[in-house]
Formats: sequence, C-alpha cells, structure tokens
Amino acid sequence: MVSQEIRKIAPEQDPLRMGMGWSVEDLSKPQIMVESTFGDSHPGSAHLNGLVDKAVSGVGKAGGKAARYFTTDICDGMAQGHDGINYSLVHRDMICNMIEIHAGATPFDGGIFIASCDKGVPAHLMGIGRVNMPSILLTGGVMDAGPDLLTLEQIGKYSAMYQRGEITYETLTYYKQNACPSCGACSFMGTASTMQIMGEVLGLMLPGTSLMPATCEDLLTVSEKVGKQVLELIKLGLKPRDIVTKRSFENAVMVHAAISGSTNSLLHLPAIAHEFNIELEGEVFDRLHRGAHYLLDVRPVGKWPAQYFYYAGGVPRVMEEIKSMLHLDEMTVTGKTLGENLDELKENGFYERCEEYGRQHNITWQDVIHPFENAIGTNGAIAVLKGNLAPEGAVIKHTACPKEMFEATLIARPFDSEEEALQAVLKHEIKSGDAVIIRYEGPKGSGMPEMFYTSEAISSDQELGRSIALITDGRFSGASTGPSIGHVSPEAAEGGPIALVEERDLIYINIFERQLNVVGINGIEKSQEEISLVLEQRKKNWQPKESKYASGVLKLFSEHAVSPMKGAYMK
Repeated sequence: MVSQEIRKIAPEQDPLRMGMGWSVEDLSKPQIMVESTFGDSHPGSAHLNGLVDKAVSGVGKAGGKAARYFTTDICDGMAQGHDGINYSLVHRDMICNMIEIHAGATPFDGGIFIASCDKGVPAHLMGIGRVNMPSILLTGGVMDAGPDLLTLEQIGKYSAMYQRGEITYETLTYYKQNACPSCGACSFMGTASTMQIMGEVLGLMLPGTSLMPATCEDLLTVSEKVGKQVLELIKLGLKPRDIVTKRSFENAVMVHAAISGSTNSLLHLPAIAHEFNIELEGEVFDRLHRGAHYLLDVRPVGKWPAQYFYYAGGVPRVMEEIKSMLHLDEMTVTGKTLGENLDELKENGFYERCEEYGRQHNITWQDVIHPFENAIGTNGAIAVLKGNLAPEGAVIKHTACPKEMFEATLIARPFDSEEEALQAVLKHEIKSGDAVIIRYEGPKGSGMPEMFYTSEAISSDQELGRSIALITDGRFSGASTGPSIGHVSPEAAEGGPIALVEERDLIYINIFERQLNVVGINGIEKSQEEISLVLEQRKKNWQPKESKYASGVLKLFSEHAVSPMKGAYMK
C-alpha cells in the first residue's frame, strides 16, 4: 500500500496522526481520503458532512482508516446577478487543484469524493482522474420540489416577469421563499443534476446512486456502502484510469442525449477527459446526439422536478432503454461491467423499490422516463454549430429552442458585456429579428460567467422568446431555455470572429445543418468571399481589450484557460 511505503521514509507521519487520535493499529490500515465540498455555502453542500460521516463509518467497518478533507464550493445561484458569477468556472479547476494537493502532500491508498453541484462534481471527477488512486464518487442528491412542484430555475423567469410588471412583488417573494425546501442540488436537469448522472455513467459511482433525493434515507445507506467498496477497489488494484476509457465518455454522451443534459457538460466532460489523458471533441457530442432518443420529461424543458428521476429508476432505467447504443462491457467501481451491474440491479429489487417511491408520489416511471419507442424526441438535445462566426464551434440545446429559430437570418446587436445586453432587453430596445450578441464573457474575457438573467428575460418574453437569438462566448445556466447559443470559439478576448461583429451585420443560424455564419454587412447580404474580406480587414483593425483582472485567481484563469469548446480548463 502507498501509505505504508510513505511511512517508511517519513517518520513524522505516525506521531502526527496519533496526535489526531489515531491508534497504533490505525496506522497500519489502508488509509482513505474522504474529500467533500461540505460547507454552509448552499443547499447542495450544507448536508454533505452527514454523508461524509457515513462514508467514514463504512471505511472503518471494512478495516480501513479514513481522513476527512474539505474544499467548499460556491453556488452559481448565489453568485448570479453580480460579479461573483465570474468565479464560478475557475473554482472548478481550483477544487481539482486542491484535491491534487491533498492527495499528493499526504499519500493515501484510496479516495471517496463527495459533492452535489455544478462545479463541485466535475471538479471531483477531474481530481479523481488526476490523482488516479482507487476512488469512488458519491453525490449528495437533489432537493425536494416546493409547493405545486415549484423549483429554483423558475425564479429567473418570475424575476423578469416582476421587472416587466407582470406579477406583484408579493408573488415573487412567495416563489423565492418556497423554491428550495430542502438540501440537495437544484431540482431540475441543470448542470448539477446532469453531472451527477455523468459520474455514474462513467463508471465511477455505485450503480443507481446518482441524483437520489437528498432527503431519502437510501442516500445514507449508499454512503456507508461506498466506504466499504473503496477497500474492495484497493484489493483489486482498480484505479480510475483502468475504468474510464474513451468508450466510457461515449456512453456518457449517449445518456446526456437521452436526458437532454445541460450544455455546460460540453465544458466539463472534455475537461474531465483531459485529466484521464483522453481527448473528447465537441464533434463527438454532435455525432452521438444525432438520431439519439431523448426520453426524460424533467425540467427545465420537461414537466417534472428532478426529484422524481430516482423514483422512475434513475440512470439504470435510462440505460436500460438505450441499452443497444451503449458499450456495456466498460468497467465500473463495482469491479464489474456496466452490463453486469444492470443485470444485478434487476435481480436485487432496485426497480421495485424505486417504483414504490413513485406510487407514493402518484407517478409511474413512464411518466418521467419515456420508453425508447415512445421518445419525446429522436435527435438528442445538443447541436454543435460551426461557421465563420464560430470556427471552433458553438453549442445550442435545441430541445429548449423554439422551432421558429431552427433556421433564421437575424440582425446583429452586439454588446461587450451581459449587463449592457440585459438592460437593452428589459428596456425593449431589442426587437423581433435581432441577434443579441454578448461577447468578452469567455474564459479569458471574464471567467466565462452564465448569461442566465439575459436568457431568462428573453425566453420569458412571449414575443422575443420565439423571434430572436442570444449568441455568446460565455455560457448558460443548465436551467436556461430559449434560442441560446453559447461557448462561441474562439472567444472575443482572443480575437475570435465574435469580436468583429458590428451593428446590423446579418447572422444566419441553421440548427438542421449546424451552421452559424455572418452572411451580411449593414443589413445587406454578401457572398462568403466578401464576408471573409470584411472580417479579415476588421481583424487587422481590432485591438484586444485590457484585461479586467490585474491580480488574483481570475487573472490566472484568463491567462491559462483553453477555449470553451476544449473544456475551458487551465493549462
């Protein structure tokens, strides 16, 4: 064991651990790092210490000794509406860095990694790949829905409605005070829920354990099982890079299509793959989403809160429905293959337990997860668009886009910050047929914040939501709906074509053919040769903006982040 080898060359380790209350017997046991994002930072992390305690107990019962480590994450919801959101993406990489530091400074034999939310889960998956010791991911589940199935992603819409005078302040206050009735990740298929599911599909979680209701007793039982299973991984000598392959990521993309997962997954999965020495291109998402069956009727584009996902059978049920499209021979942390795990779940009564929960909530599994032959859609959920506006690509969640905007030529309205664009939308300065372009909000520009309030202001407007597009080198919340195109690469701060767009240029969008092009200048259509010459001349006259950040972590991020379509990780 690694820990025992280190003891031989680091004599201070034994006395220092005994100073924490370890016994002499504990020193010779397999030593497990239990890292979590626990902290009073938001509902997704505030309850995690209970799961940590159960995992630690499981380690002890299996003959190991656990050490608890913490790197608290921040909440995108609490960071919205102010410059705090600029720290959101970079803190994913910083948590991963801390996992490396914790595991590297004091070597362990195995790890348990516990998180719930948007950046905490991908950060821990990145960390698992980087440190590559026997490891299991445990996620903190999803919060309950509020009255009348109220969920948090609706608050942005209600806020925009209040600002337009469509609802009263009292109504908005009621929604705000009842949208988060428990701990857990937000109860819709946003980034947190999507990435929990991705962790399971990659084979790094116990089967059937992602996106469980945080208030469900089953989650505590699972936490103890994880503590025991990590000792089995050590005995098997099974490390994360032995489990996760390019085919594992293809499985993840297929399930992503089936659940209409968050567009932010196109940032996180490539960044995770990078830590496993695997390259995951945007084209893989586009190729595998084409023709894929979209099955999940969960918000923000469906009917039900994400709490009901587990009651319908969770990830295993989705995988059963798309079984013929998966690589079932991929290894998992059980020491068995994905296919073997699915067979075992059928035999041990997993689906019957889930269905009993469903009956208690008056739903059947088919209400939430449509059978394959009765799919909600048959062309996945994500499209990667390319063209002279996005040579490296851009991302749209077409299941959340109105059909009227699948092909359109629009008039460019460029803004160099989200704040300017949002005010223009709220003041009705944006008209039908406009393309709202928000730039200098990519990783190097401002840390790549979400354009959440602008997208909500547009999608909640009955006219604009079906007649304009929002195009940005920034990103969107997993809750965003409407005609929203993000991750435009190269970004404006690098002099990408999005920086060169001028007022009244014509922008052509074609989701069917995956196109995003500048097709006209000053309202007049031009040939592609003419457009190329204009953009080339504009590039010669373009001057990079002075960096927003003179010091600190955002300066580091702006200097070292790769492009959005490559995962926006720090190199």
